[in-house]
Amino acid sequence: MSYLVGVTLLWAFSFSLIGVYLAGQVDAYFAVLLRVVLALLVFIPFMRRLPWQLACRLSALGAVQLGLMYLFYYQSFILLTVPEVLIFTIFTPVYITLLYDALQRRFQYRFLLAALLAVIAAALMRYKGLTEDYWLGFAVVQGANLCFAIGQVGYKVLLAKQPVKLVQHQVFGWFYLGALAVVLPAWLLLGSAQYPQHSSQWAVLLWLGLVASGGGYYWWNKGATLVSSGMLAVMNNMLIPAGLLVNILLWNRNENLLTLATGSVLLVLSCMLCKPLRSAVKPGGANGQTN
Repeated sequence: MSYLVGVTLLWAFSFSLIGVYLAGQVDAYFAVLLRVVLALLVFIPFMRRLPWQLACRLSALGAVQLGLMYLFYYQSFILLTVPEVLIFTIFTPVYITLLYDALQRRFQYRFLLAALLAVIAAALMRYKGLTEDYWLGFAVVQGANLCFAIGQVGYKVLLAKQPVKLVQHQVFGWFYLGALAVVLPAWLLLGSAQYPQHSSQWAVLLWLGLVASGGGYYWWNKGATLVSSGMLAVMNNMLIPAGLLVNILLWNRNENLLTLATGSVLLVLSCMLCKPLRSAVKPGGANGQTN
């Protein structure tokens, strides 16, 4: 749980940095490529040879969760306002819950209820009205949400099925390698010569690549393996109140404190729904968590 909380705080700053320094000013494909390359460089020294099936699966998850998701995500800032991007990201918890239960061939009604409650909480905190032509932007953001959900769920399930416990920092480089296989061709085919012009933009890209991507996705996915699918779903919307707090404290943005507080309470309630039932906790279970 501590991994997910820490990355939530980390990404809360990153979201604002993209909107302020990069969106509409730096080519989205170049920004994505640089983030992935920098993240890969962080993990190259730790990479170990893996069975080709496992390496391919990790790379495929990275291609979807990071590569495709980033391509959708950065394009959404061109089509939508920042508040609209935020409001449309709230559906990720529902995707996570449904995908995980489908793979496990079961239905956890408490987790779905928690995910829906997290969606309501995020909508309450973030809704500020929509522009008239938003359907394409909505579809693009949902593509990003679905890719992010598939990657998280896939990584959690893949590691749970390994007969031998993996040292995650030694295998995560394959995740970024898969993302690079997507974003490099995308930049070559679709990118433009709109490169950073200021040192502040380069600094933001370095931060996003080395820390927010390099460390953030590793810690987030590692945290995903240590909590229930319901808790993972809810934590995907914790970025909303964290991002609003960053806007209030650093960017002096006016936010509705009442809706922020109410939504935060609902998120706490959704987390409580994800706690394992006493009867479901088995002695010797992995990490004391239900799946």
